[in-house]
This record gives sequence, C-alpha cells and structure tokens, in this order.
Amino acid sequence: MATFLYRLGRLAFRRRHFVALIWVALLTLAGVGAASAPAAGNSSFSIPGTEAQKAFDLLEERFPGSSADGATARVVFQAPDGDKLADAGHKSAVQQAVKELGTGSEVVSVTDPFETKSVSKDGRVGYAQVRYEVSGMELEDSSKEALEHAADEARESGLTVEIGGDALQATPETGSTEIIGIAVAAVVLVITLGSLVAAGLPLLTALIGVGIGVSAITALANALELGSTTGTLATMIGLAVGIDYALFIVSRYRAELAEGRSREEAVGRATGTAGSAVVFAGLTVVIALVGLSVVNIPMLTKMGIAAAGTVVIAVLIALTMIPALLGYAGRKVQPAGARSKLLGRRKKSAEASAKPNMGTRWASFVVRRPVVVLLFGVIGLGAAAVPVASLELGLPDDGSQPTSTTQRRAYDLLSEGFGPGFNGPLMVVGDAKGSADPKAAATEVADEIKDLDGVVTVTPATFNKPGDTFTITVIPDSKPSSTETEDLVHAIRDTGVGIEADTDTEVLVSGTTAMNIDFSQKMNDALIPYLALVVGLAFLLLIAVFRSVLVPLKAALGFLLSVLAALGAVVAVFQWGWLSGLLGVEETGPIMSMMPIFMVGVVFGLAMDYEVFLVTRMREAYVHGETPGQAVVTGFRHGARVVTAAAVIMMAVFAGFIGSSESMVKMIGFGLAIAVFFDAFVVRMAIVPAVLALLGKRAWWLPKWLDRALPNVDVEGEGLKTAGEDSRAEDDDKELVRV
Repeated sequence: MATFLYRLGRLAFRRRHFVALIWVALLTLAGVGAASAPAAGNSSFSIPGTEAQKAFDLLEERFPGSSADGATARVVFQAPDGDKLADAGHKSAVQQAVKELGTGSEVVSVTDPFETKSVSKDGRVGYAQVRYEVSGMELEDSSKEALEHAADEARESGLTVEIGGDALQATPETGSTEIIGIAVAAVVLVITLGSLVAAGLPLLTALIGVGIGVSAITALANALELGSTTGTLATMIGLAVGIDYALFIVSRYRAELAEGRSREEAVGRATGTAGSAVVFAGLTVVIALVGLSVVNIPMLTKMGIAAAGTVVIAVLIALTMIPALLGYAGRKVQPAGARSKLLGRRKKSAEASAKPNMGTRWASFVVRRPVVVLLFGVIGLGAAAVPVASLELGLPDDGSQPTSTTQRRAYDLLSEGFGPGFNGPLMVVGDAKGSADPKAAATEVADEIKDLDGVVTVTPATFNKPGDTFTITVIPDSKPSSTETEDLVHAIRDTGVGIEADTDTEVLVSGTTAMNIDFSQKMNDALIPYLALVVGLAFLLLIAVFRSVLVPLKAALGFLLSVLAALGAVVAVFQWGWLSGLLGVEETGPIMSMMPIFMVGVVFGLAMDYEVFLVTRMREAYVHGETPGQAVVTGFRHGARVVTAAAVIMMAVFAGFIGSSESMVKMIGFGLAIAVFFDAFVVRMAIVPAVLALLGKRAWWLPKWLDRALPNVDVEGEGLKTAGEDSRAEDDDKELVRV
C-alpha cells in the first residue's frame, strides 16, 4: 500500500498539470449537471416492513387519486375574545378564505369548518383542511403564496389566522455560523502550517471535493428522490474529512522536507505514509456510512451513501491533488520548523530543537501516570453519559418548531381549542376485502376503539368506492410525541388482532404519529445489528492496519465511551434544555429517533480517523525498534499537534451547522462537534496512550497464524526504503543521460 501510494504521489507531483485539469474538469462537469438538473422532487419517506407503511400502501392502492403523500395545510382561525367564529362577520370571512383556498391548481380538496363541524366547543377556534396533489417540497410558489394570501385577507377581518402542516415546508438555512466554522478552520490551518499557502491547500481541496460531491447530489436529487438534508450532511462530513485528510499529508510533507529530502521525494513519502493512514481512515468512515443501509430505511440509506461518496472524493483528492498542488507551491511551503514570515517563527536552534514539545511532555506524563489518566478519562466520560438514561426518542413535528413560526402557533391554537391529541390523529385502515359484511366490521372496529383508554373522538368509517376498505380517524387525548399516545397505538393494534379473527378484516394503524412510532422502533431494533456490523468490519480492517488484536479492541471500546458521552450532551441540551439559549434551541423535546444510530455510524468513522493517524505513528516507531513507552511518546511528538488541529477544524466545521433553521441539522451539528471533542481530546489523547502504556508489548500482540493470514498493508512505510533507493537510482540515471 505505502509503495503504491508513494509512486502515485510522485506521479501526481510530476504530472501536476494533468491532475489539476482532471479535477477541475470533474468540478465543472458536476456543476453543469447540477445547474441543468430539474429541481428536486418528493423525497419520499417510507419505512418498509412496518404496519404504518403497509397501511399507507393500502390507501394508495384502494383509494386511487387521494394523494396520500401530498402536502396538507391546516388553516386555523381564532375569533377575538368574547366573539365566536359563527358570528356573521367572522363566518363570512372564514367562508371567503375557504373559497379562495379551493381555487389553486394543485389543490385536491378543502374543507369548510362549519360543514365538517371542525369548530371547538367554545366556538372560538376552527380549521380548514387543504390537501394538495404534490408534496410540500414540490409545491409551486404560487400555491404557497395563495395559501398565505388567503390567511392575510382573513386576518384583515379581525381573526387570528395561522397555517400548520407541511405545505409551507421550506429548504433549511444554515445561517452565517457555517462560514464562521470555515473561518476558524482557516485560522487553525495557518497556525499549524505556518503560511497562507500551506493553509490554503487543505481548504482549497476540501472545497473542490465538497463542490463535486454536492453538485453530483444536486444533479441526481430529482432522479433518486434525495432530500435537502442529504446535501447538507454531505457538505458537513465532506468539509471536515477533506480538510483533515489534506492536513495530514501536508504536515507529513513538511516533516519529510525538514529531514533534508527533495520535494518530489518528500511528496512521495508523505503520500505513502500519511496517505496510507488517509486511505484506511476513509475506509472506516465509508463503512460506517454505507452500513446505514442495514436499517432498511431508504431515506437514511441515501443519506449515508451520498455522504460516503463525498468521503471517497475527499480521499482521492488528498492522494492526488494535494501532491500536485504541492508541486505548484514549490518553496512557498516550507519544511517543519522553518521560519514563518506570517507568524514570525524562525528555524529552531539545536537547543530549542532538543526541548520536548507539548505533545511529548503530555505523552511522557501519561506514560508515567497511566492509571490516574485512565481513571479521570473514563469517569469524566461516564459522567457526561449519565443523561442518556433519560433519553426519549421521537421525530420533530410542528410542536417542536420555534414559537415565532406560523406552524407552531397553529399547533398551539389547535391544542387549545381541541386538545393536545388533535395535532396527532391516528388513521385506522380496515382491509375488509375478505369480510362478509364490511360495514358491520367497520362498526365493530369503531366501537372497540371507543372503549380504549386515551381516546377522545372516533369518526365514522369512510369507505372507498368498491366498499372493501375503510378509514377511521381516532383523536387521542395526549400529544403526538407522548408515551400515552404510543401506548394507545399499540392498544389499537392489539384490539385489531381479535377483530381480524372475528370478522376477517385486517386492521392497520397509520398516520404521521403512528409512522413516527414505527420509525423509532425500527431505529431501536436496528441499533445493535448495525453496531455489530460496522464495528466488526472496522475491527477486522484495523487488525490488518495495526497488526494487533488489542489495539483495535481498545479503539472500539473508546469509541463507545465517546459516543455515549456525546449522546448524553445532546440529551442535556435538546431534551433537558441546558445551554439551549446559548445554542439557539428554542424548543426542547424528544431526541430525533435516528440520532443514536446516526451518531454511532458517523462518529465511529471519524473516531477511527484519529486512531489511525495517531497510532500508526506509534506503530511505525515500535516497528523501527523503540520500546512501547518510547513509541507512545514518539507518536505524540510527531502527531499530537496535527491531530489536535484536525480535531479543532472538524469541531469548527460541525459547530457551524448549529445555526441551521432545521432542528435535525442543528442537532446533528452539535452532536458531531461534541463527539469529536470527547473522542479526540479525552479518548485518543488520554485514554489511548494510558492503555497502551499499561499494556506495553502486549498491545502489539498478534497470533502467528493470524499474522500469516493477514495481508501486509505496510502503513508504516517499511517498503519505502527500497522504493526510495530505486527512485534515487532513477534520478541518478536521468542525470547521467543529461550529462
């Protein structure tokens, strides 16, 4: 591996014009594709294998043209204090609004609150339900403007009017904090690499990689039904790993220059050693992201594969374009320790060079006091993980939106007028195709559900034209995200089993609330198999990289500590409300159902980055004859500064997405940023060296039979000695020919 990458780096250095042209052409091609592609359509949300999805599919089949997946809007009207909606002036304004709402070209149906009796008991609150033939993301601006115009005209009559539902769904905005994150990354790069040119290379290549990846996602969004969050996730991860991977190669290149090697030779060695670590670190991230497909939720699978594609691009750019750009930069990228015009650093004197750096001093302390450091690290992460015990999972709805939005105000008005459960109605679907008396079966279903605890209202059954399928709407007395509503869904399903045995009618529970409950359950069921698959594959990969059994095992256990601590922090902020004002979290509530499994996947991949980059230097020193303790110190002397910079950069990039207007992106950004902090600075910088110091030579133990069976990936660059001698011989031959 190291020898191949060594030659690839030298080739890219010599053929820099060709390499740069290829990547610029790919960026241009992807950009043209994104610009000419049709707008993204419906990013369908489906959960194969669940009862809610089965009911949804049945509705599509038996109620054709009902636009079950179309956007909906609830236009909520509230009369002033002391008035009622039925008063002549208010009633006229509501009916005029309903009439205007029904004129849209994309509208399937609109209900009149007075005809459907959708008015609260006190007569002050009512709502009109608007159904569209396309999803919220596909709605034309004219339809959204008509919806808002109708609400504005009703407000002029003195009514309070708010709009709920997904018809006003908008593309999330990340805000200015994303730019701040990139700016922080740039400052860290300048401090670490000592010059604007050297710092600019990782930023430039990362932006090119993300540009290609996100443009490709945009170009394919309509054909593959990719949601807006897919591109945001790819940007987030692509920027972070793209900068880090390039940083490691540029840093190793400067170290090779400091040892007196020519620029081409230094590029080759940097690509062969640091590049090998980049390849295996990238593989762990790709395994974690692609592994999300085992959950069998199309939306999550697409997000994972798209982000993995961006990571692959980041790896390829780091291995080819960075060597090419280093060729262009020439002497503008100085050896490590050389004078920095920007920062005023001069070449170190012999006395200064002999003085150990901070990484060396810290590693020496850990090697002397491994038990103390290990205990502090484990206890600290354990304390941070305590909030996980009260973790509540769910999916965000209008109730989790900021109070400044019309969706949230509509949600609150409906809760005030009709009760908290009105915002999460359950749709019971009955398949009576095999029943002798479908109407009697529907009556029995309704009667049985009425007797259940937690039910406020059960509507009469609505049949399709053939009369073999019916729907019943059930209003709970609890809010959609509560455990009481979840218990009611399970109770209805249990009741349906008995009804099916008596009437040959299959009873299914669906609707947004039931879909969210099934989604959360599917996430919980998939967590352990997913964890076993991803950690297992990465464990085998790391055994080949480190030629050890205990080092990969220690890496996996350290990851579990960091991800639990990060989840604890997420619960404390987004569920308990700690520091919520500082982070712009306006509403607390359940943690998104996909958050645990998503963090397991992404954080594991990123955590292994630091493991590979830091421990490969230790392995390299140990293979070259140092004692285990010395190898730990050597690894930190060469790698701690760069790993610290990489972690700060990754944290800055992720934290930049906390300013997003979408709660899912905000939560992911915070979760990944805090996870990188825990993993890089507590696990990899403290727990890892402490464990390695305690294990000594046992850390690098590998059974002889396994050693023979494993391929030799040569991450340490042992084969570069021969390759370097061959390259020098080639250079000497060329010089003789010139003479």
